[in-house]
Amino acid sequence: MADRPLRSALVVAVLTAPVLLLGTATAVAAPPGRQLTIETVSNPRPALVSGGQVLVKVVPPERTRVSVSDNGHDVTSSFRAQPDGSLLGLVTGLRDGANELSARTSGHGRDQRASLRVTNHPITGPVFSGAQQRPFYCETQAFGLPAASQPLCSAPTQVSYQYKTTAGAFAPLADPAARPADLATATVGGRAVPYVVRVERGTIDRAVYEIAALYDGAPSPVAPEASWNGKLVYTFGGGCNAGYHQGNATGGVVNDLFLAQGYAVASSTLNVLDNNCSPIISAEAAMMVKEHFIETYGPVAHTIGWGGSGGAIQQYDIAENYPGVVDGIIPGVSFPDPLSVGGPVSDCRLLNLFFAGPGASFTAAQKQAVAGFPTYDTCVSWDQTFASRATATGSCNAAIPVAARWDPVTNPRGVKCNSNEQLVNQVGRDPRTGFVRSTLDTTGVQYGLAALKAGTITAAQFTDLNAAIGGLDYTGKPVAQRTAADPKALDAVYADDVLNSASQGLRETPIIDQRTDLDLAGFGNDIHTTEWSYVMRQRLLRANGTAANQVIIENHATGAEAAAASVYELDAMDRWLTAIDADGSHRSLQQKVLANRPRDLGDGCYLSAASRVTEKLTYPASGQCGALYPVAANTRLVAGEGLALDVLKCRLQPLNFRDYPVAFTTADQKRLRAAFPGGVCDYNRPGVGQHAPIGTWLSYGDERTGTTPPTKPR
Repeated sequence: MADRPLRSALVVAVLTAPVLLLGTATAVAAPPGRQLTIETVSNPRPALVSGGQVLVKVVPPERTRVSVSDNGHDVTSSFRAQPDGSLLGLVTGLRDGANELSARTSGHGRDQRASLRVTNHPITGPVFSGAQQRPFYCETQAFGLPAASQPLCSAPTQVSYQYKTTAGAFAPLADPAARPADLATATVGGRAVPYVVRVERGTIDRAVYEIAALYDGAPSPVAPEASWNGKLVYTFGGGCNAGYHQGNATGGVVNDLFLAQGYAVASSTLNVLDNNCSPIISAEAAMMVKEHFIETYGPVAHTIGWGGSGGAIQQYDIAENYPGVVDGIIPGVSFPDPLSVGGPVSDCRLLNLFFAGPGASFTAAQKQAVAGFPTYDTCVSWDQTFASRATATGSCNAAIPVAARWDPVTNPRGVKCNSNEQLVNQVGRDPRTGFVRSTLDTTGVQYGLAALKAGTITAAQFTDLNAAIGGLDYTGKPVAQRTAADPKALDAVYADDVLNSASQGLRETPIIDQRTDLDLAGFGNDIHTTEWSYVMRQRLLRANGTAANQVIIENHATGAEAAAASVYELDAMDRWLTAIDADGSHRSLQQKVLANRPRDLGDGCYLSAASRVTEKLTYPASGQCGALYPVAANTRLVAGEGLALDVLKCRLQPLNFRDYPVAFTTADQKRLRAAFPGGVCDYNRPGVGQHAPIGTWLSYGDERTGTTPPTKPR
C-alpha cells in the first residue's frame, strides 16, 4: 500500500453534488458502491505540500468518466488509470498558499464531486519548522552543483549515472543506455536487472538532497520503473552541531545493500545532525525530499529509516513527533535525543577538569566508577569531541567565516555555534544574554553517588567532587556555580516532545535498534555506549506499557558481523512493514505493529557473522548475550537518576546524611550543605517542568508565506 496515512489528519475529501463536466478521463473497473474521493499522495498532509506540485489520487465510483481541476483549470490529461481502478496524476503549477483541487464524475447514476484544499509552500522552505537561520553558508559545490547564494542556497537539479562493476565497485556512466562489459546485475523481485544507478542532486529546503535508484528508463510518478521495488530507504547522518551552513554530505545514497535489492535511497544535508542539530528541521527536510521523490518515482509502499548515532536520534525523534515520514526505523548506535545526551557530555567536561585539578588523587578505577562508562576514556572522548557544542564558538564549522562568528566585544551579534541554536524556534532566546535558552542543569546532582554507596570512593572524595565540580555558564565556560536550566526552555522541550517521551508516534513504529557494540576492549574511548538503547526501551515501557515494538540486536564491531546484521535487519524490517501493510483488520496501528512482528525477529546478539542468538535483552545485562555484551552506565545513572534519563532538572529534597551508608565529618557536612544549598536530587518525582507532550506534527510557522501558522504562540 502507499505510505500509511498520518494519524491525526483526514487527507481524503469527499463531497457529492450535481456538476457540469469540463473534461473527462475514464477509470478502469472499480468496486461497486465506491464513492468519489481525492487525496494527496506525495504528501498525505495537504496543508504541508511544497514545490508547486503534488501527486494526486482520485478514486472514482465504478466505471465512470472523471475530470480533475486545479483552481478551476482542467488538469485531467495529467492523470493515468491505475490497476486498482484509481487515477493518479501529477498536478503542477500550484501557487503558494491555498489551492483548490476538484474531481467530478458523470455517468452511471448521480454525478459526484470531491474537492480538497492544498496549501503549497516554496521549495526553499520552511513549511513548519519556523524562521530559518541566517546567515546560512552555501556548500552546493561540494556536490558538483553550481555555486549558490545566501540565504536560500538554491542550485539547479543535476542527474548523473553510475554502474556497479563485476569487480564490486561503482563507476561513473556517461550514457545510462550503455552496457559496459563489466556491468553487474541486481536482483529485484527475483528478476535480474542491469545495475545502473540514477543519481539526482539538487536543493530542497535550503539543503542539498540526493536520490539514488536503479535505472531502466525515465522515472514516472504514474508508471513506476520495473527495477524499483516500490520501497524507499531514507538515510540519516550523525553528529550534532549548531548549523548556519548547508553541509557537504548527506546520509549517503549510493549504497549496495539497498540498491542491489531495488530499494530507492534518499537523504539531504539537513538530515545530517552535525549540519543541523534539530530533529524538527530534519523532519521537515525529509518530508519535503520524500515528497519530491514520490512526485518523481511514484507512490511508496513504505519508508525505512537508516543511520547511526545522530542519524539514530533523527529516526527516533521524527518517528515520535512527525509520524509517517518514516514507517519503520533501524537506528544504529543510538541515542534518544540531543538533550538527553547533553547532561552526561557536559558532566564529562566538568569531571575532566576536576580530575586534572582537585581530584587528581582519584585512581583510574575511581574515575571510571564516577563516570559509569565501561572505561573513563569514554568520558575523555565526550569532552574532546562533543563538549565544545555547549560553547559559543568552539565547534564552528569551517564553512562559517571566522569574522562572522560571535565575540562578546567585537561581534556580539555574530554566529553562535552552540548546538542549542537549532532549537531557538522551540525554546526562544534569553534576552539578557542573546543565547538560546538552555535545559542544561547540574543543580542538586550528586556526582559519584553509586560509587560512594559501593565503597569505591570515600566520603571525603564524594565531598571534594561535589563541592568543586561547578558548572557551565551560558557561553559554555566552566564556572564555580552549578548550572541552572531555564524554566521556559524546560516547559517547551517537554511540551513539544523535544525530550523524546516515546509516548506518541513511537508507540506505533516498528523499531530495530542496531547496536554495534563499541563498549568492548579496543573501543573503550567511544562515545556510543550501549546503555542508551535501554534508555529508550525504558521510556517506551513507561509510556505505553510495552516495548514489544522495539527489538535490540547487538553485534561486534567487525565488518563481517556489521554486514550480516545489516542484511538481516533490513530484511526483517521490510517483512514487518509488508505484513502491517497487508493487515486489513480493524485493529489499531499499534496493535498491527505488535501483531505483525516476524516470528524470527527478537532481541538478541551475534556470536559471529554466521551465528545469531535470540534472547530477551535486559538492563542490567543478563543471559548469553549479556555475558558477551556487558552494559555499563553513565554519569547521571551513577548520580541516581532512573534508567529513562528524562529528568533534565531534578526536583530537590533536603540533604539528609542518614541517607548515606557512610559517615561524613563535620567539615564535610558543611561543605556539602554549601554545595547543595537547596537540597539534592529527588528522582522519585518528575523533573521540573516535566509534563506530557501536547501532540504531534507541531508547527513553528512558515515565515516566508505565512501559510502554516504556529501551533502555539512563541
